[in-house]
Amino acid sequence: MKASRSPARLRLCGTAAQRGANICRAGFAVAAMTIVSGCEQNTFVPPPPAKVEVAVPVQRPFTRYLEATGNTAAIKNVDLVARVQGFLQSINYKDGAFVKEGTSLFTIEPDTYKLKLEQAQAAESGAQASLRQAEADFKRQQELVQRQAVSQATLDTSTSNRDNAQANLLQAQVNTKIAAVNYGYTNVAAPFDGVVSAHLVSVGELVGASSPTQLATIVALDPIYVNFNVNEQDVLRIREEARRRGMTPDDLRQIPIEVGLQTETGFPHKGKLDYVATTLNQSTGTLPVRGVLPNSDRALLPGFFVRVRVPVDQVQNALFVPDVALGSDQSGRYLLIVNGENVVEQRKVRVGPLEGELRVIEEGLKADDRVISAGLLRAIPGQKVDPQLKKVEAQPAAAK
Repeated sequence: MKASRSPARLRLCGTAAQRGANICRAGFAVAAMTIVSGCEQNTFVPPPPAKVEVAVPVQRPFTRYLEATGNTAAIKNVDLVARVQGFLQSINYKDGAFVKEGTSLFTIEPDTYKLKLEQAQAAESGAQASLRQAEADFKRQQELVQRQAVSQATLDTSTSNRDNAQANLLQAQVNTKIAAVNYGYTNVAAPFDGVVSAHLVSVGELVGASSPTQLATIVALDPIYVNFNVNEQDVLRIREEARRRGMTPDDLRQIPIEVGLQTETGFPHKGKLDYVATTLNQSTGTLPVRGVLPNSDRALLPGFFVRVRVPVDQVQNALFVPDVALGSDQSGRYLLIVNGENVVEQRKVRVGPLEGELRVIEEGLKADDRVISAGLLRAIPGQKVDPQLKKVEAQPAAAK
């Protein structure tokens, strides 16, 4: 049987337990104070500068172009008409066919006009015979007058008959020519190489009755015109460049032009400047200009809207940067440049056309500038960056 603990022993145990708890609380307090004092001693360490890719502008020759929108027009476009009256006898081509100059296209009742030609030729032959007889009679009367065998009045009559015979012959010859021309009009031929439209009349129809009847249209497609307009500022710039280079008006007509359709890439069609108007259109402030292009494959049809560009001058050391490096705001286009202290600067620039993935920079950029081409969102003007130099490949120009 266990003896029960005395009250004095229980008091000693309670006092020891409380003493241990107090020691634990004191230890936690010291540890907490140590942690707090350690936090107060830490300092802020800024993050490293953002890494960005930079590139030096590419230098290469660049041709500055004048670009415009124009439309194509046929160099020759003629309505084929019936110039004599008669029934249409035959149509000698297929609608939309390409024909050579002189090809017979329509035939208009030729028999009647052939008979009229033969009739005129016969009348001409009779007039020639009458003239021969009148000349022979004149010579006889002239000899008889010299021998005083006939009177002068007889010779005058013979002279008059001869002159009338000559006039009749001339009239008969003219009638023959008119009949021949009318007979030629019965065959409507192609005046030049071209494509003939669908016929507008049918076989057996009476044509040319009261006025010339249109039969079809023939269009020359090779070469072909391109008409476009140049604004006044571009005209002044081109004239100044031509004056600087000593170009004459004839030299301007040798300037090449390049044309592209709306669905084509680049400007695959080549030609030359053909005509420049002498006066500016005051209502539009533009100068009409025309070019001419070979069109043997008939890729260009009259009436097409086309893109036109004309070389104005050439820059030997133009600066190119990746187009993705350009930004824009309300004041225009800009580039982010890393200066010698690796600080970002915002530079306003004037841009030119795009060639491939590179954009021409015409103003605001130097050849040794480091342009940020990647990591633009991490580059803030006025802050330092860690530039990583990357070489930009000099890509070929866009398709011409």
